[in-house]
Amino acid sequence: MTGKYINPHTDFGFKRLFGSEFNKELLISFLNAMFHGEQNVQDVTYLNSEQLGDRVDARRAIFDVYCENDKGEKFIVEMQNVYQEFFKDRTIYYSTFPIREQAQRGGDWDFHLNPVYTIGLLNFNFADGLENAKRWHHEVKLMEVDTHEVFYDKLTYIYVEIPKFDKKETELVTMYDKWMYVLKNLSNLMHRPAALQERVFTRLFEQAEISKFDKQELKLYEDSVNAYRDIVNAIRTAEKKKFAEGRAEGRAEGEKETKERIAANLLSLGVPIETIVQASGLSEEEITNIQ
Repeated sequence: MTGKYINPHTDFGFKRLFGSEFNKELLISFLNAMFHGEQNVQDVTYLNSEQLGDRVDARRAIFDVYCENDKGEKFIVEMQNVYQEFFKDRTIYYSTFPIREQAQRGGDWDFHLNPVYTIGLLNFNFADGLENAKRWHHEVKLMEVDTHEVFYDKLTYIYVEIPKFDKKETELVTMYDKWMYVLKNLSNLMHRPAALQERVFTRLFEQAEISKFDKQELKLYEDSVNAYRDIVNAIRTAEKKKFAEGRAEGRAEGEKETKERIAANLLSLGVPIETIVQASGLSEEEITNIQ
């Protein structure tokens, strides 16, 4: 294995840092940093990350991290490496599970719900609906369209575009800055940055150091890295293919435009259409349409 510290974008790396009871202080610190003081999470309880539907044949959901804080508020935290066409739909669907599980059987329940937060840490630029947004942190709530006021504040979706975070070590100010720097750069670091001196980062770098893994942990991490690399390679291959197809399409369109200009010039000189067909390679119908 190359590198000193684990890649938090891998399934093993992310769950080791944020999904284990042993390291829950890392998750607590990250959540408090993300909410800029609006949350004061003192403790979290990890919940079953595999959620089943209401029926036997219903689609299930498996979360990377699912927990609740000491006030009973629910948090789904997902690391997403690949853009999906219906990713927003997926996050909305995921949020229905912690909502429905709060329903109480019997006639005394008054439909009171505790807040639900669905957090997507995205290893790509999520342009869908955020094209004009300049920041990398996006918080979405139900809003009254006319007044732009929050209509319901107990359902929150947070999307964090990791690639857009571009602060250098010397520019890190808040704890959120520091956590984002870790999420983006951890696997490329060879030592703990001077800017990350808080006690919580002491624990993080201890847990992230690959040389301290036992054989089983190392095997699990290697498998996770290979799966992550397969995803990255698949994305790059698709992007290259799309780029090549775009170039080919562009060349074809450019060649046709050139032929049409030549045909138009010949038409203006009174050259017979039969001759223009031979000279340009366009059909008689295409040439007629130019007229």
